[in-house]
Amino acid sequence: MSRIGRKPVTVPKGVVITAKDEVLTVKGPKGELTQDYSSLVSFDISEGEVIVNRANDTKPAKSFHGLYRNLLNNMIIGVSEGFKKTLEINGVGYRAEIKDKSIIFSLGYSTLIEYVIPEGVTINCPKNTIVEVMGIDKAVVGQAAADIRGLRPPEPYKGKGIKYSDEFIQRKVGKTGVK
Repeated sequence: MSRIGRKPVTVPKGVVITAKDEVLTVKGPKGELTQDYSSLVSFDISEGEVIVNRANDTKPAKSFHGLYRNLLNNMIIGVSEGFKKTLEINGVGYRAEIKDKSIIFSLGYSTLIEYVIPEGVTINCPKNTIVEVMGIDKAVVGQAAADIRGLRPPEPYKGKGIKYSDEFIQRKVGKTGVK
């Protein structure tokens, strides 16, 4: 059996889970998430925990077993606590500013870059060099953070660019002058 799929998922108070017609719905204090799932897995929903079972021992069923257990766990965490990614902007004159439904970046290019905030994501800028991406859907939050980081990835010589707050940039030594 899948090691991840075998683990029961604990359900905190205030979170309601329903699995009907191959659609998994999780409702919580922060919102509601839905996920389609395969007929190769089933969910045993009881008070305080959910156990994911698979129909047979075929390779796809084994793969889906761990996948849907983790997706369910991420949905429960999202509707109860939410997800947050923090990005840091390094570089002289590099900054971010929120305007209406978009965020404006000054990243050393000749023009300003406007990033439209996607649906289901909230973005804060506590400082003009720190961007916080928050939401209930882990995939949407991660994709928005990756899109923002992709505007100016960090370079290895001076570390200029946008990086995750917990990311380590391996620095390279620059050229040395020949004498």
